[in-house]
Amino acid sequence: MAEITHLDKDTFQTAISNPDKTVVVDFWAPWCGPCKALAPTLEEIAGEMADELNVHKVNVDENAALAAEFGVRSIPTLLIFRNGEKVGTVVGNKDKAELTASFAAS
Repeated sequence: MAEITHLDKDTFQTAISNPDKTVVVDFWAPWCGPCKALAPTLEEIAGEMADELNVHKVNVDENAALAAEFGVRSIPTLLIFRNGEKVGTVVGNKDKAELTASFAAS
């Protein structure tokens, strides 16, 4: 299974700049019920799509400035990046089919 890493302001830019894979960043908080519900689905997708997708997490309580920089107003919010550029956004707890379709379409 692919490891989902936690990012902060110091590691964020390097992580999203992967030229070989789509990068998904999950903005979440430990107290957020929908975030907790989404986590197992995201872990499953990260494992299944490890060859084409990197998944990371940003705790908005610890990285509020980073969340604000990207306009994250509700959580969970997934930002999708290619070559360091944001190419998609998914807000809320979605099912596996919706998420994989969003990642593929972005």
